[in-house]
Amino acid sequence: MSIQALPYITLLGFLFGSTLIASRFSVGQFDPSTYVGLRLTMAGLGHIALYTLARHRFHWPKDRRLWRHAALLGVLGTAVPMTAIVTSLQYLSSGIASVLVTTSPALTVLIAHFLLSDERLNARKTMGIGLALAGAALLALSGESGLPNVSSANPLGYILMFIAMITGSGMTVYARKYMNEMNSFDVASIRLFVASLVVMPLSILSVGIDLHAVTGQGYFALGYAALIGTFAGLLLAFYNVKRFGATAAAMTSYIVPMVAVVGGWFFLHEQITPVMLAGMALIVGGIVILNQRQGG
Repeated sequence: MSIQALPYITLLGFLFGSTLIASRFSVGQFDPSTYVGLRLTMAGLGHIALYTLARHRFHWPKDRRLWRHAALLGVLGTAVPMTAIVTSLQYLSSGIASVLVTTSPALTVLIAHFLLSDERLNARKTMGIGLALAGAALLALSGESGLPNVSSANPLGYILMFIAMITGSGMTVYARKYMNEMNSFDVASIRLFVASLVVMPLSILSVGIDLHAVTGQGYFALGYAALIGTFAGLLLAFYNVKRFGATAAAMTSYIVPMVAVVGGWFFLHEQITPVMLAGMALIVGGIVILNQRQGG
């Protein structure tokens, strides 16, 4: 990884980590599905604005095959995991959630072994996956919630996080298999657009839109998560992959939990426990091993 990539990777990690903190704050004021629907809609509108205002650079995609694959990615790779993660924040701290999300690359490698002929497991990958999953299991079995005044987490929080990680990782493998040649920005735009069209109507039908408990800080957190964390974050991720490559861009995974853990402790009075640090160490150690190129 070049030294020039470090500021961009650090910034992206900060954006994603701080968005988890904003989401954790927001679930106290929004219904999770309402929050996710509004967040996706605002971020999707940002993409549409770029296509409209920068027509010389961005052209609205019309390829049916692109739409078909990206739409599926939007539902199973964005709408489902994002809703599951935000809902889990009713039961888990942003720090715990961020540490668990860091396990996703290990799940992706494991799923890829069975679905992609050129992504087979070897001893190094197996060790990395084992360490990362051991860290996640340590957190789940210990019942860590990371929340103040909560002695043991509601298991639903961990169930929702694992649903999010499995669906997200599965769709990452799907994208590698069927969408490698497609324009990343177009894919990101369609997946956000479709995800918002799925989540927002379902939220209205199931819980309605009740914003009476939302304060100015709640609206600010929503706007931050939508426009800074999701819209600008995905643009920066797109830029990082294009300029520095996928390996360098993956280093963001190491920054996100540090930002979320420290920020959640400072702003939301979330807990940092020895078990939580041990789980993070195992997960990060596993991901470091997975990202090593030596030995195949």
